[in-house]
Amino acid sequence: MRIGTTLTNYIIQNQRHIDGATGEFTGLLNDIAVACKKIADLVNKGALVNVLGATDSQNVQGETQKKLDVISNELMIEALRHNGHIAALASEEMDSVYHLPANAPRGKYLLLCDPLDGSSNIDINVSVGTIFSILKAPEGVANPTEQDFLRPGTEQVAAGYCLYGPSTMLVLTTGNGVSMFTLDRDFGEFLLTENNVTIPAETKEFAINTSYQRFWDAPVRRYIDECLQGADGPRKKNFNMRWVASMVAEVHRILTRGGIFLYPCNSQLRAAGKTGKLRLMYEANPMAFIVEQAAGGAIDGQQRILDIAPDEIHQRIPVILGSRSEVELVQDYCRSGKA
Repeated sequence: MRIGTTLTNYIIQNQRHIDGATGEFTGLLNDIAVACKKIADLVNKGALVNVLGATDSQNVQGETQKKLDVISNELMIEALRHNGHIAALASEEMDSVYHLPANAPRGKYLLLCDPLDGSSNIDINVSVGTIFSILKAPEGVANPTEQDFLRPGTEQVAAGYCLYGPSTMLVLTTGNGVSMFTLDRDFGEFLLTENNVTIPAETKEFAINTSYQRFWDAPVRRYIDECLQGADGPRKKNFNMRWVASMVAEVHRILTRGGIFLYPCNSQLRAAGKTGKLRLMYEANPMAFIVEQAAGGAIDGQQRILDIAPDEIHQRIPVILGSRSEVELVQDYCRSGKA
Protein backbone atom coordinates (compact mmCIF):
# COMPACT_ATOMS: atom_id res chain seq x y z
CA MET A 1 0.00 0.00 0.00
CA ARG A 2 1.36 3.42 -0.94
CA ILE A 3 2.57 5.65 1.89
CA GLY A 4 0.23 8.66 2.13
CA THR A 5 -2.92 6.64 1.34
CA THR A 6 -5.89 7.82 3.39
CA LEU A 7 -7.36 5.48 5.98
CA THR A 8 -10.60 5.29 3.98
CA ASN A 9 -8.85 4.31 0.75
CA TYR A 10 -6.66 1.84 2.63
CA ILE A 11 -9.71 -0.01 3.95
CA ILE A 12 -11.54 0.15 0.61
CA GLN A 13 -8.56 -1.35 -1.20
CA ASN A 14 -8.29 -4.15 1.37
CA GLN A 15 -12.03 -4.89 1.17
CA ARG A 16 -11.81 -5.45 -2.58
CA HIS A 17 -10.15 -8.78 -1.81
CA ILE A 18 -12.99 -9.93 0.49
CA ASP A 19 -15.96 -11.76 -1.04
CA GLY A 20 -19.28 -10.20 -0.10
CA ALA A 21 -17.80 -6.98 1.29
CA THR A 22 -20.46 -4.28 1.51
CA GLY A 23 -18.49 -1.25 2.70
CA GLU A 24 -20.01 -1.43 6.17
CA PHE A 25 -16.63 -2.18 7.74
CA THR A 26 -15.14 0.86 6.00
CA GLY A 27 -17.97 2.94 7.41
CA LEU A 28 -17.37 1.62 10.92
CA LEU A 29 -13.67 2.46 10.84
CA ASN A 30 -14.51 5.92 9.54
CA ASP A 31 -16.91 6.37 12.47
CA ILE A 32 -14.15 5.40 14.91
CA ALA A 33 -11.71 7.73 13.16
CA VAL A 34 -14.17 10.63 13.49
CA ALA A 35 -14.52 10.00 17.24
CA CYS A 36 -10.73 9.82 17.61
CA LYS A 37 -10.28 13.13 15.78
CA LYS A 38 -12.73 14.80 18.14
CA ILE A 39 -11.03 13.30 21.20
CA ALA A 40 -7.62 14.34 19.84
CA ASP A 41 -8.86 17.91 19.47
CA LEU A 42 -10.05 18.03 23.09
CA VAL A 43 -6.85 16.43 24.41
CA ASN A 44 -4.86 18.99 22.43
CA LYS A 45 -6.83 21.94 23.86
CA GLY A 46 -6.94 20.63 27.44
CA ALA A 47 -7.43 23.40 29.97
CA LEU A 48 -8.44 25.84 27.23
CA VAL A 49 -11.81 24.06 26.97
CA ASN A 50 -12.05 22.98 30.63
CA VAL A 51 -11.76 19.22 30.07
CA LEU A 52 -9.02 18.49 32.61
CA GLY A 53 -9.55 17.19 36.13
CA ALA A 54 -11.75 14.55 37.73
CA THR A 55 -15.51 14.12 38.01
CA ASP A 56 -17.50 13.09 41.09
CA SER A 57 -18.30 9.71 39.52
CA GLN A 58 -16.63 6.31 39.36
CA ASN A 59 -16.66 3.71 36.59
CA VAL A 60 -17.66 0.07 37.06
CA GLN A 61 -14.14 -0.77 38.27
CA GLY A 62 -14.43 1.74 41.10
CA GLU A 63 -11.98 4.18 39.53
CA THR A 64 -12.60 7.92 39.68
CA GLN A 65 -13.44 9.11 36.18
CA LYS A 66 -11.66 12.03 34.58
CA LYS A 67 -13.76 14.56 32.71
CA LEU A 68 -12.21 13.37 29.46
CA ASP A 69 -13.05 9.73 30.29
CA VAL A 70 -16.73 10.63 30.30
CA ILE A 71 -16.53 12.97 27.30
CA SER A 72 -14.52 10.47 25.22
CA ASN A 73 -17.06 7.74 25.95
CA GLU A 74 -19.90 10.05 24.88
CA LEU A 75 -18.06 10.99 21.68
CA MET A 76 -17.56 7.32 20.78
CA ILE A 77 -21.27 6.59 21.28
CA GLU A 78 -22.29 9.69 19.36
CA ALA A 79 -20.13 8.70 16.38
CA LEU A 80 -21.55 5.16 16.20
CA ARG A 81 -25.14 4.92 17.36
CA HIS A 82 -27.05 6.15 14.30
CA ASN A 83 -24.90 5.04 11.34
CA GLY A 84 -25.98 1.40 11.06
CA HIS A 85 -22.49 -0.08 11.37
CA ILE A 86 -22.71 -1.67 14.83
CA ALA A 87 -25.34 -3.68 16.68
CA ALA A 88 -24.13 -2.69 20.17
CA LEU A 89 -21.19 -1.19 22.01
CA ALA A 90 -19.36 -2.02 25.24
CA SER A 91 -17.02 0.38 26.98
CA GLU A 92 -14.71 0.26 29.96
CA GLU A 93 -16.54 3.36 31.23
CA MET A 94 -20.02 1.77 31.28
CA ASP A 95 -21.45 -0.84 33.64
CA SER A 96 -23.22 -2.80 30.91
CA VAL A 97 -23.66 -3.08 27.15
CA TYR A 98 -24.88 0.05 25.39
CA HIS A 99 -27.96 -0.70 23.28
CA LEU A 100 -28.72 1.44 20.26
CA PRO A 101 -31.87 3.59 20.13
CA ALA A 102 -34.92 1.61 19.04
CA ASN A 103 -35.17 3.47 15.72
CA ALA A 104 -31.46 3.20 14.87
CA PRO A 105 -30.38 0.78 12.12
CA ARG A 106 -28.37 -2.25 13.26
CA GLY A 107 -25.04 -3.22 11.75
CA LYS A 108 -22.97 -6.40 11.50
CA TYR A 109 -20.38 -5.56 14.16
CA LEU A 110 -19.87 -5.21 17.90
CA LEU A 111 -17.44 -2.62 19.25
CA LEU A 112 -15.52 -2.74 22.52
CA CYS A 113 -13.45 0.24 23.56
CA ASP A 114 -11.40 1.97 26.20
CA PRO A 115 -12.27 5.54 25.18
CA LEU A 116 -9.34 7.16 26.98
CA ASP A 117 -6.58 4.82 28.10
CA GLY A 118 -4.01 6.30 30.48
CA SER A 119 -6.31 9.12 31.58
CA SER A 120 -4.37 9.47 34.86
CA ASN A 121 -1.76 11.19 32.68
CA ILE A 122 -4.09 13.71 31.07
CA ASP A 123 -3.60 16.47 33.65
CA ILE A 124 0.20 16.33 33.29
CA ASN A 125 0.17 16.40 29.46
CA VAL A 126 1.56 12.88 28.92
CA SER A 127 0.42 10.71 26.00
CA VAL A 128 -2.96 8.98 26.27
CA GLY A 129 -5.03 7.06 23.74
CA THR A 130 -8.16 5.20 22.63
CA ILE A 131 -8.22 1.40 22.24
CA PHE A 132 -10.86 -0.49 20.24
CA SER A 133 -11.77 -4.05 19.30
CA ILE A 134 -14.26 -5.17 16.63
CA LEU A 135 -16.23 -8.45 16.64
CA LYS A 136 -18.92 -9.82 14.35
CA ALA A 137 -22.41 -9.33 15.76
CA PRO A 138 -24.78 -12.30 16.06
CA GLU A 139 -27.20 -12.46 13.15
CA GLY A 140 -30.82 -11.54 13.71
CA VAL A 141 -30.30 -10.10 17.21
CA ALA A 142 -31.55 -6.53 17.60
CA ASN A 143 -30.08 -5.95 21.06
CA PRO A 144 -26.99 -8.12 21.70
CA THR A 145 -26.36 -9.06 25.32
CA GLU A 146 -23.13 -9.22 27.28
CA GLN A 147 -22.90 -12.91 26.41
CA ASP A 148 -22.65 -12.02 22.71
CA PHE A 149 -19.46 -10.06 23.45
CA LEU A 150 -17.79 -12.85 25.44
CA ARG A 151 -15.65 -14.33 22.69
CA PRO A 152 -11.92 -15.10 22.69
CA GLY A 153 -9.54 -12.60 21.12
CA THR A 154 -8.97 -14.93 18.16
CA GLU A 155 -12.45 -13.93 16.93
CA GLN A 156 -11.61 -10.24 16.60
CA VAL A 157 -12.24 -8.87 13.11
CA ALA A 158 -9.99 -5.88 13.74
CA ALA A 159 -8.32 -4.01 16.56
CA GLY A 160 -6.52 -0.74 16.91
CA TYR A 161 -5.65 2.26 18.99
CA CYS A 162 -5.26 5.99 18.54
CA LEU A 163 -2.33 7.65 20.28
CA TYR A 164 -2.71 11.29 21.29
CA GLY A 165 0.89 12.48 21.54
CA PRO A 166 3.04 15.06 19.75
CA SER A 167 1.26 13.75 16.67
CA THR A 168 -2.02 11.80 16.58
CA MET A 169 -1.54 8.28 15.24
CA LEU A 170 -4.02 5.50 14.52
CA VAL A 171 -2.63 1.96 14.53
CA LEU A 172 -4.75 -0.79 12.97
CA THR A 173 -4.80 -4.48 12.24
CA THR A 174 -7.47 -6.42 10.37
CA GLY A 175 -5.58 -9.69 10.76
CA ASN A 176 -3.19 -9.06 7.90
CA GLY A 177 -0.33 -7.17 9.52
CA VAL A 178 -0.20 -3.82 11.29
CA SER A 179 -0.35 -0.36 9.73
CA MET A 180 0.19 3.10 11.21
CA PHE A 181 -1.63 6.26 10.14
CA THR A 182 -0.78 9.83 11.17
CA LEU A 183 -3.41 12.56 11.37
CA ASP A 184 -2.66 15.41 9.00
CA ARG A 185 -4.46 18.23 10.79
CA ASP A 186 -4.35 20.53 7.76
CA PHE A 187 -5.84 17.84 5.54
CA GLY A 188 -8.12 16.43 8.24
CA GLU A 189 -7.34 12.80 7.35
CA PHE A 190 -5.38 9.89 8.74
CA LEU A 191 -2.64 9.10 6.21
CA LEU A 192 -0.67 5.85 6.00
CA THR A 193 2.86 6.45 7.32
CA GLU A 194 4.08 2.90 8.00
CA ASN A 195 2.94 -0.48 6.69
CA ASN A 196 3.76 -4.04 7.80
CA VAL A 197 5.05 -2.98 11.22
CA THR A 198 7.32 -5.60 12.79
CA ILE A 199 8.48 -5.71 16.42
CA PRO A 200 12.18 -6.61 16.74
CA ALA A 201 12.54 -10.11 18.19
CA GLU A 202 15.32 -9.00 20.56
CA THR A 203 15.24 -6.03 22.92
CA LYS A 204 17.12 -4.19 25.66
CA GLU A 205 14.10 -2.40 27.15
CA PHE A 206 11.47 -3.47 29.64
CA ALA A 207 8.46 -1.66 31.11
CA ILE A 208 7.05 -2.51 34.53
CA ASN A 209 5.81 -0.60 37.58
CA THR A 210 8.57 -1.38 40.08
CA SER A 211 6.61 0.13 42.98
CA TYR A 212 4.89 -3.27 43.18
CA GLN A 213 8.16 -5.21 43.33
CA ARG A 214 7.55 -6.43 46.88
CA PHE A 215 4.32 -8.11 45.69
CA TRP A 216 5.71 -9.82 42.57
CA ASP A 217 5.71 -13.59 42.12
CA ALA A 218 9.13 -15.25 42.05
CA PRO A 219 9.30 -15.81 38.23
CA VAL A 220 8.65 -12.12 37.49
CA ARG A 221 11.16 -11.05 40.12
CA ARG A 222 13.71 -13.40 38.58
CA TYR A 223 13.21 -11.97 35.10
CA ILE A 224 13.48 -8.33 36.20
CA ASP A 225 16.47 -9.05 38.47
CA GLU A 226 18.30 -10.60 35.52
CA CYS A 227 17.55 -7.55 33.38
CA LEU A 228 18.83 -5.24 36.11
CA GLN A 229 22.07 -7.20 36.44
CA GLY A 230 22.82 -6.14 32.90
CA ALA A 231 26.04 -7.19 31.21
CA ASP A 232 27.33 -8.66 34.47
CA GLY A 233 24.36 -11.03 34.82
CA PRO A 234 23.04 -14.08 32.95
CA ARG A 235 21.54 -11.96 30.15
CA LYS A 236 24.99 -10.54 29.22
CA LYS A 237 23.54 -7.22 28.11
CA ASN A 238 22.35 -3.97 29.67
CA PHE A 239 18.66 -3.12 29.80
CA ASN A 240 16.81 0.18 30.13
CA MET A 241 13.54 0.50 32.05
CA ARG A 242 10.55 2.48 30.78
CA TRP A 243 7.15 3.18 32.38
CA VAL A 244 4.55 5.64 31.07
CA ALA A 245 1.42 4.34 32.88
CA SER A 246 -0.46 4.47 29.57
CA MET A 247 -0.83 1.14 27.79
CA VAL A 248 -1.23 2.83 24.40
CA ALA A 249 2.07 4.66 24.84
CA GLU A 250 3.83 1.51 26.10
CA VAL A 251 2.64 -0.61 23.18
CA HIS A 252 3.42 2.10 20.65
CA ARG A 253 7.01 2.28 21.88
CA ILE A 254 7.30 -1.51 21.57
CA LEU A 255 5.89 -1.48 18.04
CA THR A 256 8.35 1.26 17.11
CA ARG A 257 11.59 -0.07 18.61
CA GLY A 258 10.91 -3.30 20.50
CA GLY A 259 10.68 -4.05 24.20
CA ILE A 260 8.54 -5.91 26.69
CA PHE A 261 5.64 -4.65 28.82
CA LEU A 262 4.68 -6.45 32.02
CA TYR A 263 1.62 -5.93 34.21
CA PRO A 264 1.60 -9.26 36.05
CA CYS A 265 -0.72 -10.41 38.79
CA ASN A 266 0.78 -10.14 42.27
CA SER A 267 0.03 -10.97 45.89
CA GLN A 268 -1.58 -7.58 46.55
CA LEU A 269 -4.06 -8.02 43.69
CA ARG A 270 -4.89 -11.57 44.80
CA ALA A 271 -5.51 -10.37 48.36
CA ALA A 272 -8.07 -7.96 46.90
CA GLY A 273 -9.74 -10.84 45.03
CA LYS A 274 -8.43 -9.78 41.60
CA THR A 275 -6.73 -11.98 39.00
CA GLY A 276 -5.05 -9.07 37.23
CA LYS A 277 -5.21 -5.34 36.60
CA LEU A 278 -5.83 -4.80 32.89
CA ARG A 279 -9.14 -5.50 31.16
CA LEU A 280 -9.22 -8.50 28.87
CA MET A 281 -11.88 -7.21 26.48
CA TYR A 282 -10.93 -3.53 26.24
CA GLU A 283 -7.14 -3.59 26.57
CA ALA A 284 -5.50 -7.02 26.55
CA ASN A 285 -7.31 -8.59 23.58
CA PRO A 286 -6.95 -5.70 21.11
CA MET A 287 -3.33 -5.03 22.09
CA ALA A 288 -2.46 -8.73 21.94
CA PHE A 289 -3.97 -8.93 18.44
CA ILE A 290 -1.91 -5.95 17.29
CA VAL A 291 1.31 -7.21 18.89
CA GLU A 292 0.96 -10.73 17.46
CA GLN A 293 0.24 -9.31 14.00
CA ALA A 294 3.52 -7.38 14.34
CA ALA A 295 5.44 -10.63 15.09
CA GLY A 296 5.45 -10.17 18.86
CA GLY A 297 4.01 -12.26 21.67
CA ALA A 298 1.27 -11.65 24.26
CA ILE A 299 0.54 -13.87 27.27
CA ASP A 300 -1.05 -13.72 30.71
CA GLY A 301 1.99 -15.50 32.12
CA GLN A 302 0.83 -19.03 31.44
CA GLN A 303 -1.05 -18.90 28.15
CA ARG A 304 -1.66 -16.89 25.00
CA ILE A 305 -4.03 -14.00 25.72
CA LEU A 306 -6.01 -14.42 22.49
CA ASP A 307 -6.97 -17.98 23.51
CA ILE A 308 -8.60 -16.95 26.80
CA ALA A 309 -12.36 -17.59 26.95
CA PRO A 310 -13.81 -14.54 28.77
CA ASP A 311 -16.10 -14.97 31.79
CA GLU A 312 -17.48 -11.44 31.96
CA ILE A 313 -17.18 -8.21 30.07
CA HIS A 314 -15.04 -6.36 32.63
CA GLN A 315 -12.74 -9.29 33.36
CA ARG A 316 -9.18 -8.42 34.41
CA ILE A 317 -6.07 -10.43 33.59
CA PRO A 318 -2.27 -10.20 33.86
CA VAL A 319 -0.59 -8.95 30.66
CA ILE A 320 2.93 -9.56 29.34
CA LEU A 321 3.58 -8.57 25.74
CA GLY A 322 6.25 -7.39 23.34
CA SER A 323 9.33 -8.79 21.62
CA ARG A 324 8.69 -12.49 21.16
CA SER A 325 11.95 -13.86 22.59
CA GLU A 326 11.51 -11.94 25.85
CA VAL A 327 7.85 -12.90 26.22
CA GLU A 328 8.73 -16.56 25.70
CA LEU A 329 11.47 -16.33 28.34
CA VAL A 330 9.04 -14.88 30.90
CA GLN A 331 6.54 -17.62 30.02
CA ASP A 332 9.19 -20.28 30.60
CA TYR A 333 9.94 -18.79 34.03
CA CYS A 334 6.25 -18.56 34.94
CA ARG A 335 5.51 -22.12 33.87
CA SER A 336 8.46 -23.48 35.84
CA GLY A 337 7.43 -21.37 38.84
CA LYS A 338 11.06 -21.05 39.93
CA ALA A 339 12.84 -17.96 41.19
